[in-house]
Amino acid sequence: MWRLKIGEGGNDPYLHSTNNFLGRQTWKFDPNAGTDEERAEVEEARLNFYNNRFNVQPSSDLLWQLQFLREKKMKQTIPQSKIEDGEEVTYEATTAAVKRSAHLFSALQSIHGHWPAENAGPMFCFPPLVMSLYITGHLNTIFSTEHRNEILRYIYCHQNEDGGWGLYIGGHSTMFCTALNYICMRLLGVGPDGGLNNACERGRKWILDRGGVTTISSWGKTWLSILGVHEWSGCHPMPPEFWLFPAYFPVHPAKMFCYCRLTYMPMSYLYGRKFVEEIHIEPYNEIDWSTKRHLCAKEDLHYPHTWLQIFSEPLLNCWPFNKLREKALKVTMDLIHYEDESGKYITIGCVEKPLCMLACWVEDPNGIHFKKHLSRVDDYVWVGEEGIKMQSFGSQVWDASLVLQAMLASNLSNEIGPTLMKGHSFLKNSQVRDDPPGDFKKMFRHISKGSWTFSDRDHGWQVSDCTAESLKCCLYFSMMAPEMVGEKMEREHVYDAVNVLLSLQSKNGGFSAWEPVGGGFWWEWLNPVEFLEDLVKEYEYVECSSASIQALVLFNKLYPGRREQDIEISIRKAAKYIEDIQYPDGSWYGNWGICFIYGTWFALSGLTAAGKNFENCLAIRKGVDFLLKTQREDGGWGESHLSCPNKVYTPIVDKRYTHPSKEKNRIW
Repeated sequence: MWRLKIGEGGNDPYLHSTNNFLGRQTWKFDPNAGTDEERAEVEEARLNFYNNRFNVQPSSDLLWQLQFLREKKMKQTIPQSKIEDGEEVTYEATTAAVKRSAHLFSALQSIHGHWPAENAGPMFCFPPLVMSLYITGHLNTIFSTEHRNEILRYIYCHQNEDGGWGLYIGGHSTMFCTALNYICMRLLGVGPDGGLNNACERGRKWILDRGGVTTISSWGKTWLSILGVHEWSGCHPMPPEFWLFPAYFPVHPAKMFCYCRLTYMPMSYLYGRKFVEEIHIEPYNEIDWSTKRHLCAKEDLHYPHTWLQIFSEPLLNCWPFNKLREKALKVTMDLIHYEDESGKYITIGCVEKPLCMLACWVEDPNGIHFKKHLSRVDDYVWVGEEGIKMQSFGSQVWDASLVLQAMLASNLSNEIGPTLMKGHSFLKNSQVRDDPPGDFKKMFRHISKGSWTFSDRDHGWQVSDCTAESLKCCLYFSMMAPEMVGEKMEREHVYDAVNVLLSLQSKNGGFSAWEPVGGGFWWEWLNPVEFLEDLVKEYEYVECSSASIQALVLFNKLYPGRREQDIEISIRKAAKYIEDIQYPDGSWYGNWGICFIYGTWFALSGLTAAGKNFENCLAIRKGVDFLLKTQREDGGWGESHLSCPNKVYTPIVDKRYTHPSKEKNRIW
């Protein structure tokens, strides 16, 4: 059986941690674990998922929950209360429901104080990791037979009925993800016509029916070139010489959105090093690769290339860019090493991890940098009832901050004191205590001291809303008895968190997520990724702005006189920003949830915290009106994921959903 381990890593000489691996989550396979009954329970969960895979794509993340509940011998003793149609909702029934939830979440808390959870869904994450390990010769040493079987289970479970794979689970099939998952199956030992329900044969047919793999989007072309089944001449130029430009240069990569910058950093190194026929519709040696550079299957094309890219790309392969290659490669590799060391080889995320790991191997196959990367692969592996998937990165801090706020709102502190104390301790000890090492500004990094990451302290990347939500929790706990929730956070650490938040506010009043906004709107004209929009530069977000307002308001109340005027100005500007970005229908676009209901929840919470109300704020009245108009007949709210790409509120009409209103939307 698979077992989730918390906080392991101290015995690996290639692993290092800033706080003794607090919150680290890794899965291990134990062939002797579990009783027959427990194993049968897991198999039943797997079978149920597979049989319903076209109706419900997300897993219920049952494996770790079953494990934790067994280990803690949790038995729900509070009777369930169901309210029938037309029946009055009583205080007793509501209280019972809240208590049941609070006791369940207490049992699901880890020994470190956080709540483990899957953070996955994209179908383009795991194949590059498999490719990297295959190329470096470590696939079978890092991934056991049990790992490989579970990776294949995940691919089979999320293959669409047409034979392809979507950009995300349940999404329409794309060339990018179909080709990557097809290759992944082949590298894992599945024959060209093999796999469950002929998965490989069906996937290959989907590819060939749509013009072959040469129509894959740009990231796919890069990975196929790395693997040796595509030529670099068929890729968009990614010259590492860009890293030689002075930082003040208008198109220096330092001005890019951090995830874009740190993806193309190792890509440009591999492109600079210039380090089969099954998925092509013409013989491999007869393909004119330069003519395939801009080809992109219509299923993948969400953001077409601009005329500026098409005009400028040929110039990037000409003098003087191609005369500085060795120097550029060294500078690029130095930047990769800096990022790797700063993030303890977790890297900023799942797209960057295999690229940086592969770049280190290309530099030195036996080097310590590559070995440190291998030791952090487990940080991205997650096991569910539908198999092994790759985390975008952990969500330990984010989930803990939201769960703890819900627990505090339950007004059950006397019953769940130990849970609150452990959660409080986890957040305090997960705060980033230092800025990135060395001359971090020279390495294009922002301050991080006092922040919280999305996952754990070792990850190292500050995020404004994670910082705000965690700071709110710690401030709430500071008002409670220390014998119940532990000692309050040190004053200087609170000040550090506020400093980080204020540093991420833009001139327009909004708060960005990771770094201050840099670069003009025209940066997006250079977006090379056909399936992602608004990728190249950082932006302000309603969620980050709202969370920051709420945290700063609470801080001002508890620490009057500390940067008080700066904070009051910041709150006013942020509230004005939220009002300014409201949609005409009264909603707000959410960036990390689906979508307008999610964004509106944050917006209204932020405006309310800033002192606005229904009487004195038109934006709040319009927002409330939007929510009332979108409420469904059953009393709940629901929204389609299509709201995100279409940027228009889209109600759920898919008959596959058995419940017309989504539970999360009702909660928000």
